[in-house]
Amino acid sequence: MGKLELYLPVGKQRLRCGYTTGTCAAAAAAGAARLLLTGERLPAVAVDTPAGVRVEAELLDHAAGPGWASCAVRKDGGDDPDVTDGALICARVEARDTPGVTIDGGVGVGRVTRPGLDQPVGAAAINSTPRRMIGEQAERALAAAGCSGGLAVTISVPRGAELAGRTFNPRLGIVGGISILGTSGIVRPMSEAALIDSLYLEQDMARAAGVRDLLMTPGNYGDRFAEQVLGLDLTRRCTCSNYLGAAIDHAAGLGFSSLLLVGHLGKLIKAAAGNMNTHSAVADGRRETLTAHTALAGGGPELLRALFDSPTTDAGVELLHEAGLLERVMASVGAALEERLRRRAGPELEIEAVFFSNQYGILGKTSGADRLLALHRV
Repeated sequence: MGKLELYLPVGKQRLRCGYTTGTCAAAAAAGAARLLLTGERLPAVAVDTPAGVRVEAELLDHAAGPGWASCAVRKDGGDDPDVTDGALICARVEARDTPGVTIDGGVGVGRVTRPGLDQPVGAAAINSTPRRMIGEQAERALAAAGCSGGLAVTISVPRGAELAGRTFNPRLGIVGGISILGTSGIVRPMSEAALIDSLYLEQDMARAAGVRDLLMTPGNYGDRFAEQVLGLDLTRRCTCSNYLGAAIDHAAGLGFSSLLLVGHLGKLIKAAAGNMNTHSAVADGRRETLTAHTALAGGGPELLRALFDSPTTDAGVELLHEAGLLERVMASVGAALEERLRRRAGPELEIEAVFFSNQYGILGKTSGADRLLALHRV
């Protein structure tokens, strides 16, 4: 079975894409369900990812017994340096009398212990998109076999507990293993120098096409919010990934008239503190910055301690909402972000920003953001 033959031009290189732990889990579940329901040991399965790319994954370690079957897929991270590359992602599928599909995590899959993450406290750290992909594969197997019952799917990662120590899961309150992740199903390779080159090239092409007012997002979350919630036209959108400072510098040098930045609070609060490379391995400070702005807004010691202990900015936002301080704190964050962005952009580039959370939508805007939003609306 060959590797995924999907390549991206990243700067001057062609780097190979891989597939996420979520795609691996969905493929393993498909193979295990087929083995349970039909007795067929497939050598591989094809899974359609949310990115629109069909992945053919080799199935390993087939096993079966009364009422259950299992198999595994080896994670292929492509040219992306990922701690889970090469790990076995296993699925065990058991027959149920009641219709429907249940999904849980087994050995090596983390368990959520703190609020504010994609899954509730107590749930396996299998995020929403992988859960949907796994469920779809199991439902298809049931329909193909004409089965009226249901399936219980358990995802496990034999080396998951070991690998989790090299991730941020312990800090986030995810214990016992890794998370099963992926919003697109595809791992896009990241070589820092090459990736920054590709960000520059994207801007160069936009400028050559006559674009003067640039829309910028860090990635998928910002894209979706800009298009689906703000109603913006993404044809003039460029990506900054984690390299916000480098992207702003390049945009200013190319002579764009304006730059509108749309991003999740978890990214842009780092920029509000002056961190223009927002990669978690380089800079964080989210909890410290949110706590500081809450103190400036009059938050009490108990709230400040709870914010400092929050695993994510979304969890912090929920605390601020409950305390009645959300609007005041976000205004403070927005003012700091505006100052940092304008200092970095200089006087020649008009720069504004909108930041949001998944639950509460728009949390804040810099003072001139509405004018630039009107320029980019469809």
